[in-house]
Amino acid sequence: MTRAGQPRGGGSPGLFEASAPRPLADALRPQNLGEVVGQDHLLGAEGPIGRMRAQRRLASMILWGPPGCGKTTIARLLAEEVDLAFEPLSAIFSGVADLRKVFARAQERRLAGQGTLLFIDEVHRFNRAQQDAFLPHVEDGTVILIGATTENPSFELNPALLSRAQVYVLKRLDEAALEQLLSRAEAHEGRALPLETEARQALLAMADGDGRYLLNMAEELFALHGDTPLDTARLTEVVQRRAPLYDKGQESHYNLISALHKSLRGSDADAALYWLARLLAGGEDPHYIPHKCSSCARV
Repeated sequence: MTRAGQPRGGGSPGLFEASAPRPLADALRPQNLGEVVGQDHLLGAEGPIGRMRAQRRLASMILWGPPGCGKTTIARLLAEEVDLAFEPLSAIFSGVADLRKVFARAQERRLAGQGTLLFIDEVHRFNRAQQDAFLPHVEDGTVILIGATTENPSFELNPALLSRAQVYVLKRLDEAALEQLLSRAEAHEGRALPLETEARQALLAMADGDGRYLLNMAEELFALHGDTPLDTARLTEVVQRRAPLYDKGQESHYNLISALHKSLRGSDADAALYWLARLLAGGEDPHYIPHKCSSCARV
């Protein structure tokens, strides 16, 4: 891709693309940064990205946040708003050969007077050699790098790369932001979601701060036939239960164990039970928990 939404090579979208079915989450993708919800601390007039946007300049950055909080959308819209060519890559499917092609195109654009924004999704999945490959091109301004990650950059990214990029933390979407997304979905569909008030609150809770997941669930609900609003029990049957976001070998493991430790040390029984439930629901070995917590409290 050379510009957001434009095929590489300058071609135009297919004749029937506009009428092709699109997932609701894609149809409601923000068209400008003002439509991005839940990240005002970064995108607002006083936020660091908001200030760069106002000055029409960008520095390389790492966007660190949970799934569905808007990392890819922010990168795409920033490229559009400061008139940079948008080159997206996924670290899962790309390697050094793909990077070389991007850098070659970026060099050609630079000679023609246009900059390039290189967006790398799941940037933490690149190994150290691959991360080192961008450094000279970031340093000399051939590309502006925006990397997206769900993992702590301090643990997963090279210090040399971190020294050349600002790290910005995106927040999990709160209830107000999720409600905005539901309202947009209802306006797009021209009807309200078939939910009772308590079921609507349950839907927001089930999303767990992930806007994309919320819109995917809403799409399933809009596809239902019938005029009777669903209660919470029926909602759970329709959309099922979301698997807990938990990886026993990655950062979420240590975050939850740390939260449990702090709750026990602070004698907060309710919080301790909550974090314990999150660990067990995520598949943690029950024998691991008392072993790790024995130093701070009895379990």
